[in-house]
Amino acid sequence: MSGIVGSKLNIRGSGVVGKLGTDGQALTSSGAGVAVAYEDISGGISWQSVETGSTMTAVAGNGYWINTTSNACTITLPASASAGDTIIFADYARTWGTNKITIDSNGLNYQGDDDTFDVEYGTDGLALSITYMDSTKGWVPTFDEAVTDVPSKTSLNGIMAYGYTDTNVSMSNLVSSTGVVASDVTGVGTARRTLAACEYGTGLGIFAYGYTNTQVSMSNLVSNTGVIGTDVSGVGTAQSDLAACSYSDDKGIFGYGNGYNSITNLVSNTGVIGTDVSGVGTARQGLAATQYGDGLGIFGYGDTGSPSSLSNLVSNTGVVASDVSGVGTARYDTAACSYGGDKGIFGFGYDGSSVGGMTNLVSNTGVVATDVTAVGTARSSPAACEYDGDKGIFAYGNTGSKVSTKNLVANTGVVATDVTGVGTARAYIAGCSYN
Repeated sequence: MSGIVGSKLNIRGSGVVGKLGTDGQALTSSGAGVAVAYEDISGGISWQSVETGSTMTAVAGNGYWINTTSNACTITLPASASAGDTIIFADYARTWGTNKITIDSNGLNYQGDDDTFDVEYGTDGLALSITYMDSTKGWVPTFDEAVTDVPSKTSLNGIMAYGYTDTNVSMSNLVSSTGVVASDVTGVGTARRTLAACEYGTGLGIFAYGYTNTQVSMSNLVSNTGVIGTDVSGVGTAQSDLAACSYSDDKGIFGYGNGYNSITNLVSNTGVIGTDVSGVGTARQGLAATQYGDGLGIFGYGDTGSPSSLSNLVSNTGVVASDVSGVGTARYDTAACSYGGDKGIFGFGYDGSSVGGMTNLVSNTGVVATDVTAVGTARSSPAACEYDGDKGIFAYGNTGSKVSTKNLVANTGVVATDVTGVGTARAYIAGCSYN
């Protein structure tokens, strides 16, 4: 192809972003082809491994998951084709809106236009099927639809539990799908502080590890109605001052912790904690973690002997990556949660001399942004969790004295001003969502 000349392409419906000629003029799609049920057009297709490169060559009869999380992708079609040849492309990570795909028709026509035209698709979640018609029309889209993001979590609730007043406690406080924190629920399980929590399975949660008068490794499961179960005997090294997040949408990971270590323990989709996995990245404690993107996670900040802003990404198979250089104010005793459906936020903490209220947003590709000026009461050791499917909440913490103040996080990552606290004021608490 001769390449694009001109300005950014215009979006057409849910699929093709547009076609530009060599004169830079945008053309409207001819609309050829019939949008049939995806199941109907995918039969007989041989699905290939996920494509992550910036270029690839497609073969007729194949289906391709195209992951553009890290880069755009140019796809070259076969140089020759027969009537009825079909190829399917699907947005693996719902990132085509950020990094589009470009189709090079490689000498053949595409929807009746010759290959001096570039074809680009830039809609998140798109599934595209193209079939070769004849030498006049060439390749023609027969299916071009954005698939709805699932599962819908609009009724997602949260729970914050355990912590420290002037003694270890085990009460919990439920967070409604509108961000309202409820009064104390009598504690279940061993009272402790500096534990961690995350989601697992389908709408379930788990609190684990912590400090009583010593590090422990017991866990407590949370039902999809927000009821905390009794203690489950610990697995792995007894820990406190650690962090946890979900990954792969139905599993969890606990990591790092007291004594400056980098051990991790995976949580199955049935809530079973696995044995220790050797640490990756700088050993530290007092950090936080959150899910982001499509089943990915991130550990960030912490105490390495001094405040840190390092981060470590978690793959959708639970593998922790090596250190990423820190962004934002180095600190520890912070909290984190997801927001916006695929992004994350770290907030609050202690920089070694004072508590803070700054936040740092995490993009859907796991990039941590610079500090956002503090909103609300500066404090350390709060809890955070997602609610309503795309919003977040920070609550409780230590300002020099224990508080129950909360700050809601909009689905754009904007932190709201203080809301008067509900429940017992405490710090070193943990939180997760459930449904």
